[in-house]
Amino acid sequence: MKMFISFILISTSLFALDRKEVSLTVYNQNFAVIKDVRTADIKKGLNKIDFDETPTSIISESVRVKFPKADVNILEQNFEYDLINSDKMLSKFIDNQIKVITKDNNMYSGSLLSFDASYILIKADDGKVNMLSRENIKTLEFVKMPSDFKTKPTLVWLLNSAKSSKEDIEVSYMANNFSWQADYVVTLDSKDKNLDINAWVSITNNSGASYENAKLKLMAGDVNIVSAPPMYASLAGRANKSLLMEDSAAQFEEKNFFEYHIYNLSRKADLKNNQTKQISLFNASSIKAEKVYSYDGALYKWYFYDNWRNQGSNKKVDVSIKFKNSKDNNLGMPFPKGKIRIYKKDENSVEFVGEDEIDHTPKDEYIELTVGQAFDISASRKIMNHQVVATNIYRDSYEIKIKNHKDEPVKVIIKERQWGDWKIIETTHEYVKKDKNTLEFVINVEKNSSATLKYSAEYKF
Repeated sequence: MKMFISFILISTSLFALDRKEVSLTVYNQNFAVIKDVRTADIKKGLNKIDFDETPTSIISESVRVKFPKADVNILEQNFEYDLINSDKMLSKFIDNQIKVITKDNNMYSGSLLSFDASYILIKADDGKVNMLSRENIKTLEFVKMPSDFKTKPTLVWLLNSAKSSKEDIEVSYMANNFSWQADYVVTLDSKDKNLDINAWVSITNNSGASYENAKLKLMAGDVNIVSAPPMYASLAGRANKSLLMEDSAAQFEEKNFFEYHIYNLSRKADLKNNQTKQISLFNASSIKAEKVYSYDGALYKWYFYDNWRNQGSNKKVDVSIKFKNSKDNNLGMPFPKGKIRIYKKDENSVEFVGEDEIDHTPKDEYIELTVGQAFDISASRKIMNHQVVATNIYRDSYEIKIKNHKDEPVKVIIKERQWGDWKIIETTHEYVKKDKNTLEFVINVEKNSSATLKYSAEYKF
């Protein structure tokens, strides 16, 4: 239903504030903290102030207001987000004067009695009541905008001031529907021995408000949130998301902050509503790396007891890239959690070979990225024998075979889980105990050849 709404504005005791500066700290947990400094002329006594350009996703109970100079007490705060549309305007004008022009250019004026989705009822000054079809209405005219009606989300304060003054009001608040994530692009050299990393941050604002010329910070870490904050749907509708990519040079300064890491953008930036902006985080090159083959053959998660013949095995060998995040390896910086896309140089091009995700990773830790599964290396795992030694003691024998169809030798790490109170009875290869229930064997396989690991273990339950 299309109709034109017009009205005449009247003055009220409310006045808006001019923004002086704004800064945003965006957390990777779907919220941000906004610090907004605005200038206001405060009169002695009671004042009503509009704090507009507020996101629809604001957490209103998180608002903190500071008057640096004036002796001001805030008596009341209201978050007005019942935004304008034709039905809401009509509801505000029940028993008030309106004017209606229909599509055939007839005009009706009088007191609005009621309305629904199909009709409106108007009582003229002579007492005549007109029922008008909303489908036939071209224009609705209202004498004035209601004083408590907002065209955009607004915080309204009632405050009392001891004197008149011009103040810079410092307002901070939390809002949902902000997020950021790190995105990494890794490029392997032709021999898989070295790699380059380009790190980006993608910042998304779906809060319902835009911020221009803002100071921007990103907080990396898992901040404790007691419960999920209330989520307000966007009242203005969702626009098409836009994507902006900034200069590829690193632009963030990183520093420790409490038990987290904070990244300060060295310049101011615009962050519009329903926009995703990408900014370079850092670049690093000539990083030493190692390609790792690993095989986790057991498909079961619990001990099989007497059902050992029905247990299947995985036939794929995983491929990963491992490197140390250290200064002597041209890194040594905190890696915020995010997705890593891995490319490899070919003779004349660069091709995508896989992707993985990492959690927040401090400096001097190893990063291992699962790239995919090896095409030319296959594996099999069999339970060769199962013996019940006693009512709570079992003994099993395993055979794991690795086939290498490559024209070069490979090293494969075989991961095996153990159960209960266990011990290895015999084995063809040495192992390392990684934790209480996990062993790792390393097996070398010559080119175009195969190798077999055999071991037996005893389990007590």
